[in-house]
Order: sequence, then structure tokens, then C-alpha cells
Amino acid sequence: MWNYAFTKTQNKPQTFDGQILVPYSPESKLSGVNRQLKSDEFLHYNRVFTLPSGFNKGRILLNFGAVDQVCKVYINGNLTTTHEGGYTAFSTEITPFLNDGENTIDVVVTDDADSDVYGRGKQRYKRGGLWYTATSGIWQTVWLESVPDIYLKSVKLIPDSYKKTLTVIPETNGEDISVFVLDGDSIITQCTAKNGDNITLDVSKCKLWDANNPELYNVKIIANDDEVLCYFGLRSYTTIEKDGNKYFAVNNKPVFYNGLLDQGYFPDGIYTPNDNKMMYEEIKNIKNLGYNMLRKHIKIEPMLWYYYCDILGVYVWQDMVNGGGKYSQLRIMLCPFFNLHINDGNYKKMKRSESSRKQFMIESKQTINQLFNCVSLCLWTPFNEAWGQFDALKVWKELASIDPTRHYDHASGWQDKGGGDVNSKHIYFRKARPKNDKKRVLALTEFGGYSYLVKDHFFTNKKFGYKFYKNAEKLTKDYKKLYEKQIFPLIKKQGLSATVYTQITDVEDEINGIYTYDRVLKMPPTEIIETNKRLYDVFNEVVK
Repeated sequence: MWNYAFTKTQNKPQTFDGQILVPYSPESKLSGVNRQLKSDEFLHYNRVFTLPSGFNKGRILLNFGAVDQVCKVYINGNLTTTHEGGYTAFSTEITPFLNDGENTIDVVVTDDADSDVYGRGKQRYKRGGLWYTATSGIWQTVWLESVPDIYLKSVKLIPDSYKKTLTVIPETNGEDISVFVLDGDSIITQCTAKNGDNITLDVSKCKLWDANNPELYNVKIIANDDEVLCYFGLRSYTTIEKDGNKYFAVNNKPVFYNGLLDQGYFPDGIYTPNDNKMMYEEIKNIKNLGYNMLRKHIKIEPMLWYYYCDILGVYVWQDMVNGGGKYSQLRIMLCPFFNLHINDGNYKKMKRSESSRKQFMIESKQTINQLFNCVSLCLWTPFNEAWGQFDALKVWKELASIDPTRHYDHASGWQDKGGGDVNSKHIYFRKARPKNDKKRVLALTEFGGYSYLVKDHFFTNKKFGYKFYKNAEKLTKDYKKLYEKQIFPLIKKQGLSATVYTQITDVEDEINGIYTYDRVLKMPPTEIIETNKRLYDVFNEVVK
């Protein structure tokens, strides 16, 4: 519980409005506030804390999972950091500002869900259709951490399943680095190097990681008195060619990414799930139904979500969070159906100011660095359906220079500029008949959207979707038919290598999930499991 207040100035209020449960945004039911932060307001957080005896090892760090959208952090009245962007994690050292005994933390937040500068995803002040309730403030975990004066600041882990190596790139303010790869308590391999050197270890004794066998190994890194435990999976994401078609591959074996669009919204917490178990169970249930991938749609989750995907064996496609100004629906949405494509270097028509373009690249690079070590993450999507799209080819190449280990869907859906690794199609209102361009992997990156409002399990009486059903029986029949009549033939005839069905759950007015918003499955699980099993059988027959 923190104190909170809404004000018209950034000055610390004399009194507070009440208490808020962190990390739930004030707009959510679970926060206890149920109040929208407006664009001309300041949201103040306040809390008093005392460090436990013996907690301080030399430095004290204050960590934030995410704060939407811009925030300033004060310790005992001293500004320690300012962070811009509502989706990426940040830390600040607060050691010099601490008192013996009680300390006060204040966080001041501003958030403009209509701003063209910052990434905002699906947030709108006036929700409806495929736009959802805007959130603000602290919506991921806040925690204190103590490290020695010399400590490991960050690390990049780069596995290579072809060479059977693990490259470790540490960042520290010390000199010597020791790395141990562990299987349980047993040391598989180890190495010591000087700070600034990349460390490459032979991990040929490690088993490969994939969705069917999510084998993970601990990595212990020691920098002077600091010791960090992390993990890796030995895997590589590439493409292979067969019969003139390109396919996704994991560890040089063709793979069909059979996934669901995942918005990451919850009825009580909006951006934040009720608890960690809720996150875990959702991913596990999806895996049990036979899907092997989730496309995280225009949102970045807490790091624990990606850990659950790593341990359960669920591939992740990660969207960057979109921003930019309000676009022309005629130009962006309708023209592609007539094969009329935009010049995404025309910033005026694309509604991308210079400041918004710079901020997008900052947030995208932060996203890559934050999620770099996630084993299950196999694909980045910089732009979706041209929302905020600009210079897609240049953006793809710049991001790929930072992370060349993953696939890129440079412009998912409508405004394909011919780059990236994916010939990416979104098809809803007509039969799916995409053609393989033979240059990239063919993927149906959004389709379906079959909508069914389940009695007593809906958010509002408003309904948004693409094709509506009155009962579960007809929904189930047509869901199976969609795969049998459209997806299976595309695998056989066009070399289709991935599908993203819309979507995992209903979200507010949008009712096209296979689950309701409160996570009730709409179709018999056996029918979904059988359809997914047949999909893999069809694909394996094609690529054998």
C-alpha cells in the first residue's frame, strides 16, 4: 500500500487522497482507486520504508518493472532519476540519499494516452472496439536491491546450438569475471576472464532447448564479491529451405509456430494480472491445448511472464509498442486491400514527428536489451498494421544489428515493404489465400477473430469482433473448419510456416477470444487439442 494523490502540479501534496495497492494502475479495480489519470494531471505516490539490518552490501538500487508513462523518483526529497516510456524497466542507485532509519520515496507520474511521442499500445481514454482502457502509473513490481560496490550491472547470454557454445557478455565495474554453467549443482563448464572480454564456453554437454524439450541450465557469474544466478537454453532460431519454400527452424529443424494473439489484459488489473499464478496458469493452459507460441501484442510483460514461457516451452513473438499520431484509416487500412502501399518515409502522412521517431527507437532498443536473454523469444515485430510505421526497412536493419539472433516481422500485416524474414499477412474478412514469395517465410500473422459472447462472462453488452456466433457448437464447428479448409491446404500448397489466431481471450468489448475475459474456455478442449495435433501432422508430412 502506498499513499497517492491526483493534482494539477508536480509539487508534493500536503495531504493524499488515500492508499493505492501497487503494482496495480489507479484505473484498475484491484488498485482500490478506480480513477483515470488525465493528461493534464500529476499522479503522486508516497511511501516510507526502513532498510532491514544488514541489508546494505555497499550500494542500494531501486528497481521499477514499468511505470506508465513518464515519472520522476525522489528519495528523501532528492531527485534520483527521470524515466520516459511506460513499458520498459529501469533502476536508480539511491545510496547517497538514504538516511539511517526511516526514508521516504516519492514517485511523480504524468501520462498522456493521446500523445504521439511515447508508445501506448492499445490504450485509449475512450475505449471501445479494439481499443482498451488507458492505464497509468506503476503497473509492475517495485523492489529494493543491495549489491556490493563492485557488481555485475548486466549480462547478455548468446547460445549457439550449431557451435554448441554459450557467449557471455558481462558489464561490471570490476576486473575479473568468473562464469560457471551448471546442471543442478554440478559444474558443466567454467571460465575466468578480464572485464571487457566476451566469454565463450563449450556447452556441448548441454541438451538442446525447444518447445517440446524446454531444457534450461543455470549460469553463475561472479564479479568480485557479487554473485548472480541466471539461466540459458541452448537453441538457435534460423530459417531453412525445402522445395523452394523457406521455413522457420529451431536448432536447424523446421518448426510450425502455431500461436495465439495475446493482448495481456485482465478484467480486474487491466495491464496487471491478479497474481503470478494467474500468469503461469494461462500459459500452461495454452500449452496443454496444443499451441506452441504466443504473439505478445503491443505490450511488454513482467519478466516473470517470459520466464514461464521459457520453462513451459512456449515460443514468444514480441511486438514493439506502437506510438505516433492518429492515422488515416483509408490510407492505412483500405489501400492495402487494393495493393496500394504507402511511402512510410513520408513522415507527415504517417503521423510520425521527429521526437516520436526518436522515442520509438529508444524504447525498441530498450525492449531488445531487456528481453535479450529470454530463451523462448524468437521473433521481433517492429510495426503492426502500419500503426506509427516509418522507415520500416531501416528500422528492421538497425534493430537486427543489435539482435541478429532472432527473426523479424518488419511490418506485420498490411504495409509490407519487402524486408525482414517474414512474408506477413493479416486476413480476417475473406478466405485466406496468401502466396509464398519464396524469399521469406510465409506466415498468417493474424486471422480468425471468431466472436462469441458467453452468458454471464462478458465485460459489457457491447460486442466487437469479426464474425459472430450465437452458440459454442457453431463456433467450434467453424473453428475446426477454418483450419481444415484454409490452414491445412496453405501448409501443403504454399509452405505456410506460422499462424496467429485472434485471440487468446476476450478484452473488454472485444469478444473474439477462445477464452472469455475472465478466462473461461469457449470450446471443448478436446476439439482444440485434436485440431492442433492434426496441424502438426500436416506440417511434418510436408517438411519430412
